[in-house]
Amino acid sequence: MQQFAGASLRRVIDRSATRVPEHAHDWPVISLFVLGAYSNETELGETFIAGPSAVFYSARAAHRNAIGPSGFEQIEIEFDPAWLGVAFLPRSHITRWIGGRAGADVRRLVRLCAQEPEEEFLRAALRRFLQVRECEPVCEFQSWVGSIKQHLAANTALRVSELACGVKRHPSWLGTAYRRATGEGLLETAARFRVEHAARALRETNQPLAEIAVAAGFCDQSHMNRAFHRLLGRTPLAVRNDRTFFRPVAV
Repeated sequence: MQQFAGASLRRVIDRSATRVPEHAHDWPVISLFVLGAYSNETELGETFIAGPSAVFYSARAAHRNAIGPSGFEQIEIEFDPAWLGVAFLPRSHITRWIGGRAGADVRRLVRLCAQEPEEEFLRAALRRFLQVRECEPVCEFQSWVGSIKQHLAANTALRVSELACGVKRHPSWLGTAYRRATGEGLLETAARFRVEHAARALRETNQPLAEIAVAAGFCDQSHMNRAFHRLLGRTPLAVRNDRTFFRPVAV
């Protein structure tokens, strides 16, 4: 995506149900979640990640991923510590931020990266992100959050009242609590699930766009185009071309 003197910004896309073998980087890396799901395996153990999140890896910190059925898209920012500033680096070799305020900030960083920001603007945004994380409590998911995601994954057309009933909560409470816990709203999660479904089909099949749109839960192809633009800043046709950039790994 972009290359600077002391940092690189790249989009990494993995085919569904693949395994990315253990690897490490010469420089520190911040991985920003965009779409899909994966099991992240590091010295911290194994964690399943399927929503707004970021992972920091110090130089030569080993990690491997098992990709979920929707595939996985991330933005990797690899940098020389001197480029960012050593004082801004997390203390741990590997740090995960999942959901909560961090998730919301990750979504903003992803939108910024899609706009090909100037170097100083990107560096300042990363520094702010890491500074806030230093004094932020770890976000712990409640069981009802996973239940809500399961219901939405199965049917993205569910109303808030129906979701609230399923977890025995009040609808007016659910929307705010869900956004606070995950970093995105209920409608945003539903839209992301539709885009994930469509993106996998675009990248891994030759189905016509109109068929993919309906199968993913969009009203029509135009609706799908607008959702892709909001979430990815790219068109479905551009995402279809991603198949030529799949990371080469073993199935």
